[in-house]
Amino acid sequence: MKLSRQTLTYIAWAAAQVGVLAAVAWFADRQMKLGYTDSAGWRPFTWPFSAEDAPPGKAYSGDEHDIYVWLKLGHLKPGQKGDCPEGIATDEALERAVDVRLLDPRFVPVGPGERVRVTDVFGRTRVYVHKRHNGALRYAEAVAIPYNCDLVTAIIDGDARDPAKRKLAREFLESNTVQVGVIKALEER
Repeated sequence: MKLSRQTLTYIAWAAAQVGVLAAVAWFADRQMKLGYTDSAGWRPFTWPFSAEDAPPGKAYSGDEHDIYVWLKLGHLKPGQKGDCPEGIATDEALERAVDVRLLDPRFVPVGPGERVRVTDVFGRTRVYVHKRHNGALRYAEAVAIPYNCDLVTAIIDGDARDPAKRKLAREFLESNTVQVGVIKALEER
C-alpha cells in the first residue's frame, strides 16, 4: 500500500510535534530534578519531614517564607460530612488534613480558618502562631485544597500574619513550579 504525499507530510508533522513535546517534557523533568530557582526566587530544598510524619513532598524557600507541599491521596472519603466531594469545609477537617505542628508542636491557631481559592479550586486555610525561645512570634499557615478525593496540602512558614505576604506564597502554590510537581505526583500513583 502506497501512502500519498499529503499523508506522509501529516505523519512527518505529527512525528515532529511528538519529538518537540518529548524534548520539552525531558527538559522540564530535568529542571525539576535539578531544582532550579523560578523567576520569583523560589528555590527547592530537601524535604525535612520523615515518612512517618508526612508523605514525601516538595519544600521551597523564598525571601519571606518556606513552603512545604505534599499530596494526601484518597484522604477524603465520599460520604464524610464536610469532606469529599465538598472538600475541606471545617477547621476540624483542616486539622486532620494538615498538621502544622510538624514544624513545631507549640503552634496554636490564631483564629478561625477561612475559605481560600487556589487556581480554580476552593479549600481552607488557617493561621497559627507560637512564641520562640527568644520571645519572637513565629507564624505559619496551613492550606488544604481538595482535588477530587485527594488533597493538596501545604504549610506556609514565615510571617503568615501579613495578608500580602501570604498572598505571594499562595500565588506560588498556583505557579507552574508547584502545579507540575502536583500533576506529576498524581500521575505516578
